[in-house]
Amino acid sequence: MDEVVSQILEKQVLSAAKAVEDKLDEEIAALERLDPDDIEALRERRIQQMRRAAERRAKWRAMGHGEYSEVPEKEFFAAAKASERLVCHFYRDNWPCKVLDKHLSILAKQHVETRFIKVHAEKAPFLTEKLRIVVLPTLAIVKNGKVEDYVVGFDELGGKDDFSTEDLEERLAKSQVIVLDGEGSAFTSKQAAAASKRSVRQSGTGDSSDSE
Repeated sequence: MDEVVSQILEKQVLSAAKAVEDKLDEEIAALERLDPDDIEALRERRIQQMRRAAERRAKWRAMGHGEYSEVPEKEFFAAAKASERLVCHFYRDNWPCKVLDKHLSILAKQHVETRFIKVHAEKAPFLTEKLRIVVLPTLAIVKNGKVEDYVVGFDELGGKDDFSTEDLEERLAKSQVIVLDGEGSAFTSKQAAAASKRSVRQSGTGDSSDSE
């Protein structure tokens, strides 16, 4: 079984790599056909794009993006309104929530376009009732000020606490609350790897969540 999965994964990775190589060949060929004026225009356009990207990153960081921080209940709605994309971890002091803390700390640094926060559920009775938070840990996926999705416990992450940061990243990407650079072939190969890893996991589940 493991050998079959490895062969399938190898074929998928090779296919993705071939697609990237073909794309690069096309871009190189297109560059070779450009004249100096075209190259200068492309250079100027790229400089402008980099400048705008730097300005966006600076704005996001000023709003608390790039780090994983705790906020009190009363600040949740202001944070949700200020950031276009926000992931909020409703937690209590237990092992499953600490596992999520580890992965969210990593993703907060990798995805500056999204704000990552945590709220202690037991200290936020109004908010947990309003958002119907029952099982902990729960991630609330907020876009444009509205809660659009939830990740409850670890069921969607393999059902155990040994899931990878990439597993969680993939799940958040499906909700479009984070942006993956180069979604094409690079993202496809990541999905294939994650799918193969899930296919060989044991079906048993651990202590992945608790109820409030």
